[in-house]
Amino acid sequence: MFGGFVGSNQNQGADWGENLLNTVASNTIRHLFTQCESVEVQVRCQPSSKLLQGSIDSFKMQGRGLVIRRDFRTAAMSFETDAVALDFGSVLKGTIALKQPTQAIALVTLTETDINHAFKAELVRKRLENLTDSRLLELSGGEPVSFTDVYLELLPQNRIKLFAQTNLPNQVVPVVFSCELGLAKRRRITYENAVFEGETIPEGLQGLSRLLMGILVDILNEMVDLDRFNLDGVLLRLNRLETQGKELLFSGYAQIERIPRSG
Repeated sequence: MFGGFVGSNQNQGADWGENLLNTVASNTIRHLFTQCESVEVQVRCQPSSKLLQGSIDSFKMQGRGLVIRRDFRTAAMSFETDAVALDFGSVLKGTIALKQPTQAIALVTLTETDINHAFKAELVRKRLENLTDSRLLELSGGEPVSFTDVYLELLPQNRIKLFAQTNLPNQVVPVVFSCELGLAKRRRITYENAVFEGETIPEGLQGLSRLLMGILVDILNEMVDLDRFNLDGVLLRLNRLETQGKELLFSGYAQIERIPRSG
């Protein structure tokens, strides 16, 4: 996902094969997402005759407003590969097939709104509701416990502030904490060095809220694993994350074994 793509003015001498590949790639990528505001693709191949042998110098793609699995929106996502070997015959059939795996530099941008919408998704809620963690059962008298109304604020220096409600039997206990975001094994987002923020919590509930905070942090640390969101044939790994205003930026790489047919 980068600049100078399909939909922009093409050089009059542009090779028809590059134009065809741009179109096929754009259509293929669009079908990987539930929703897609825009997808732009640029293929570079010099000389252009190499394309007939399935050899291209680079492949760039930039998308905006891409929704994965109905509930997980990315404000922007981009990939850029080095040389790629593909089956040009597949392009003539309207698909893309790689002759060998390739790697791509990946950039992903999430907004604070996108993240909070994701906390409402069923895939996320089922990992926060009706929990039977032994520590929670001790506090609830054996009844399942749910964390609801989760809301996150992005802060400078890769920090966040998180709000949640804990539904205990006959009692709702708010939890508020700030922490630093990190990465574990380049695939899991972690919540590190959590600091209890009890200013808005009634004094009589602060001790219980602090205990619940520790449990919620542990649950969150096991929840956001990129392997649950990988497209078929594509493995995403992150090297860095950064908060910038109301956006969370990730950079890393994608190992592409094959082009997925659907998301």
